[in-house]
Amino acid sequence: MTQERSRFLLINNNNTRTKFALASDDGLVAHKSIATADVSRESVASLLDNWEYDDVILASVVPASVSALKKAHSGERFVEVSHRIPLGVEIDFPDPSGIGADRLGNAAAVAGQYPGESVIVVDFGTAVTFDIVDSRPAYIGGVIAPGLDAMRHYLHQRTALLPEIEISRPASAIGKSTTHAMQSGGFHGYRGLVREILLQIEKETQFPSKVIATGGYASLMAEDFPEIEKVSPYLTMEGLLRIAQINFL
Repeated sequence: MTQERSRFLLINNNNTRTKFALASDDGLVAHKSIATADVSRESVASLLDNWEYDDVILASVVPASVSALKKAHSGERFVEVSHRIPLGVEIDFPDPSGIGADRLGNAAAVAGQYPGESVIVVDFGTAVTFDIVDSRPAYIGGVIAPGLDAMRHYLHQRTALLPEIEISRPASAIGKSTTHAMQSGGFHGYRGLVREILLQIEKETQFPSKVIATGGYASLMAEDFPEIEKVSPYLTMEGLLRIAQINFL
């Protein structure tokens, strides 16, 4: 098997999937992922068998996975993302320990990519999160809402007749079937949620911000959505690369 070598292994350990990226100082090189429920020392070692790297940086919001991920990389330098390490962005937040590591990664990414600008990151993951980085740059807070998958799973599990749907853009807002109606509620409802939260953030901050979307549903939800300036599918990993560069110098 051909070996791929680079400087960094980046790990984004989230509730649904654990994602891995091989990275050089110049950027992301390769990607792999595994269901978080399947994370073990053995499964991770097997998945990354043909990757070679020197330094590992982990952003985890699943404490139960951390031990296995560390044991799978006992031979390399290892840093876990938290507010206690240099991030390249100030944390202006009463209890920084309550900020998820993936959100710190997003904040680090936009602080580096948009210097001197205020940015809101909307991450369409297991939860829909909003994180605000001001022009200093400093992380000043955010918003957490239920994710689209949580909505569709909940409706199916808690009702007798509603199916478990795939989220997609419906042909019209008025549903002509149960599935169509649920897709409309998911798609248009969440776009309305995002728009209202962005409006309230701008009212409170009193400064305009770039809005960057990431996460699994970002491309779908950002379609014809003028408030969202850009979709960055690898934003969290880009932030982890920036944190790795700061901490492994």
